[in-house]
Amino acid sequence: MRRFLFAFSFLGFLSLALAKEVPFTQEDRDRLIRLEVKVEEGQKALQVQINGLQKQIDDLRTLMLWGFGVLFSGMGILIGLVMWDRRTAISPVVKKTRELEDRSDRMEKVLKDLAKEDSKIAEALKRAGLL
Repeated sequence: MRRFLFAFSFLGFLSLALAKEVPFTQEDRDRLIRLEVKVEEGQKALQVQINGLQKQIDDLRTLMLWGFGVLFSGMGILIGLVMWDRRTAISPVVKKTRELEDRSDRMEKVLKDLAKEDSKIAEALKRAGLL
């Protein structure tokens, strides 16, 4: 067991002694520089695409806001038109109803005056619940 431990330790130290450090060559440096340049160019291209996409999103947002504005304005105009139409349509009916009520009141007054002189008319008005 001792021999095994000694051999293992010896081989471990020997491998450390024989290990060479691989030098960093000029070719490796040039390759790293080229990679850095490519990465920077890729980042710039990606940033340009992101900016373009952001502009498109802003344009869509503006279009949607305008669309909603036009839609709600149209709805408001439609509601106003319906209200105006109802008022103009109801106005003649209200006028005619007032005229008929006035005429009915005058006729009732005339019949009551006649009922004071004629008992038949008075009886008829009592049966109708007008006197």
